[in-house]
Amino acid sequence: MGAMKRPDFPHVHQVSLSDGGVPKHAVSSAHVTIEGLTGDRQRNRKYHGGPARAVCLFSLEVIEALRAEGHSIGPGLAGENLTVTGLDWSRLKPGDHLSIGDHVQLEIMSYTAPCRLNGQWFKGGDYERMAQEAHPGWSRLYARVLVEGSVRPGDVVKVEMQNVQFRMFNFQL
Repeated sequence: MGAMKRPDFPHVHQVSLSDGGVPKHAVSSAHVTIEGLTGDRQRNRKYHGGPARAVCLFSLEVIEALRAEGHSIGPGLAGENLTVTGLDWSRLKPGDHLSIGDHVQLEIMSYTAPCRLNGQWFKGGDYERMAQEAHPGWSRLYARVLVEGSVRPGDVVKVEMQNVQFRMFNFQL
């Protein structure tokens, strides 16, 4: 029996929680609030969590590429809450909005700083392999929650890229 084929559309591959730190473990669903996923906890609140870092996201394709390089990383291991697939990960940036499933709306706020605790998943402990500055497009992302709701594997993910809109004003003198 072969591996299951992934759906062709962008979606949530895995939802992950932990009682603090890494790894985070797969769950069948979670409720997303302004403060993050219910049941998830961050060990170091100085660098993780809070409204601007409520949800941590990572790309399944990036994880698979890192594994192809010989790293032992997998979904949830880097501390992400949502492992997503089917997105052009390298093009996502702060300001972009994501809709997940029927309700959840997120705004990407920042790239994450790699944590030394992730060194265990990288050959030679090189957790900087997922640093945005050193390897653009390979970082996890932090998002704030615009609309709360539940998420589960298979939920459709839609991206609204940040774009500047100009309004024309018609002034009469």
